[in-house]
Amino acid sequence: MSDLSINVNIGGRNYPLTISRNEEEQIRKAVSEINNNIKNLKENYAVKDMQDLLAMTVLQYASETVKVNNSVEFDKLQDAVLALNSELKNS
Repeated sequence: MSDLSINVNIGGRNYPLTISRNEEEQIRKAVSEINNNIKNLKENYAVKDMQDLLAMTVLQYASETVKVNNSVEFDKLQDAVLALNSELKNS
């Protein structure tokens, strides 16, 4: 399959991605779910800072993953959250 260049908007920021064509629908659905979760958090809590909203979203999805898999490697998950937090601080 050939690669496809797309732009996605997560939390008000654009991210260019190069993906395989068969991943496009999955990526777009994931982006939609993330943005919907951010919107719901904004509406239901007094949190307005985008970094906090993204961190809360990551925590919710990671929590769901742990429930489903029961064997997530927590060190890798922690590294991913720390990397995301670092990237957001540097933005």
